[in-house]
Amino acid sequence: MSYPAQYLRFIELFNQKEYYECHDLLEEIWMEDKSNKFLQGLLQMAVGLYHFSGGNIKGARWMFGNSKKYLAPYAPCHWDLDVDTVLAYLDDCLAALPEADAIPYTDAKKMPFPTLRLRLDPADCEGANRS
Repeated sequence: MSYPAQYLRFIELFNQKEYYECHDLLEEIWMEDKSNKFLQGLLQMAVGLYHFSGGNIKGARWMFGNSKKYLAPYAPCHWDLDVDTVLAYLDDCLAALPEADAIPYTDAKKMPFPTLRLRLDPADCEGANRS
């Protein structure tokens, strides 16, 4: 299946931890089709990671929760992405967040935080793809 170029570039930028740029890419195509909750969920995951990197814990928590809500209906797999793995990652992110609503940027940078490397693999989704 062929996917929008922005989606493919999102995967690359996400793996490079360029979360702000990820947001810009997906927002561009999501604005054309706001009914695409899969893209909205990925977009909000990137925004959550961006918020966390700046110490905005409350914003990160909100975005991770919304991301899960939007991505859950696409499990186990969609557009050759293992959505179950993404959902488990979001759970790990939520569990790793401190209780505070905000922390200094420097503390966020030093804090250990879950990582995820996204990959598109049709074999991972064989028989489960909803695209």
